[in-house]
Amino acid sequence: VQLQASGGGLVQAGGSLRLSCAASGRTSSNYRMGWFRQAPGKEREFVAAISGSDITTVYTDSVKGRFTISRDNAKNTVYLQMNSLKPEDTAVYYCAASARYGSSRSSSGYDYWGQGTQVTVSS
Repeated sequence: VQLQASGGGLVQAGGSLRLSCAASGRTSSNYRMGWFRQAPGKEREFVAAISGSDITTVYTDSVKGRFTISRDNAKNTVYLQMNSLKPEDTAVYYCAASARYGSSRSSSGYDYWGQGTQVTVSS
């Protein structure tokens, strides 16, 4: 499975961006998908995840109400709509996938990772 993340960029605080993660190879609509981020000098952290089977979504508290994860199985693509962006959202964002059931907040719950896309929010 190969994952290609895109959509990052520079935006002012309060603005919006939509990240995309296109999957190719041996993929399935049942794969769990997740977004993680890593800011300079910090560890990678969980942002949002969506299961494959029942489309359950989970979010880290700091993005609830601002970010929305969704998937288009026909396009093998997962999205992260990010609204009301804050400077503390600045990070490299990574998408991840796994064939395991359900969703997961842990990076160990994913087997495939994309290359990352930079999101920078200016104040």
